[in-house]
Amino acid sequence: SSRSPSNRSSQKLSVDEMYLLDSGGQYLDGTTDITRTVHWGVPTPLQKEAYTRVLMGNIDLSRLVFPPNTAGGVVESFARRALWDVGLNYGHGTGHGIGNFLSVHEWPVGFQSNNVPLTAGMFTSIEPGYYQDGEFGIRIEDVALVVEAQTKEPFLTFEVVSLVPYDRNLIDLSLLSLEQIRYLNAYYETIQARVGPELQRQQLEEEYRWLQRNTEP
Repeated sequence: SSRSPSNRSSQKLSVDEMYLLDSGGQYLDGTTDITRTVHWGVPTPLQKEAYTRVLMGNIDLSRLVFPPNTAGGVVESFARRALWDVGLNYGHGTGHGIGNFLSVHEWPVGFQSNNVPLTAGMFTSIEPGYYQDGEFGIRIEDVALVVEAQTKEPFLTFEVVSLVPYDRNLIDLSLLSLEQIRYLNAYYETIQARVGPELQRQQLEEEYRWLQRNTEP
């Protein structure tokens, strides 16, 4: 149920805290479900490390190459490993199937133990997170398409179709591997190539400049 904001009940956003935005919409050619977490001020060391490790998990699962007929539950821990390394975790699912102009949470695709094996053409969310009770919450959610990988045998991987930059203010680059940085840069190039021209076509100059700044290598 949606509620209208009011001066009494609604919280003012400030630059001193994390802000998590889970958004999405129904369109004739597909359904979107995307979450970004931002901090407009100075994040604490824990906030920065937790965010970076959530991002690492998102990247590690998104770039994973795996055999056909692999169940989502088998590869789910790739999204958690960077958090597990330092004793952190999250208590929610790693992703769910997404219908084409149907349900945002669509059975039976996903990463639970009882989901069907992943096959090319399926859409799923990839959404690791981290929550500190009463303090802050982090989630980084993208929609990904299962596609065939460029391998000798017919293996599978994901193509992320959500095209929104991650918050540079929260990334600790020293934690990322070279492969993770390469993946990020390739993702940013894709965003620039696909979203940039559309912003220019709509003459959204301020938004275009924001996109350029936030997709620099």
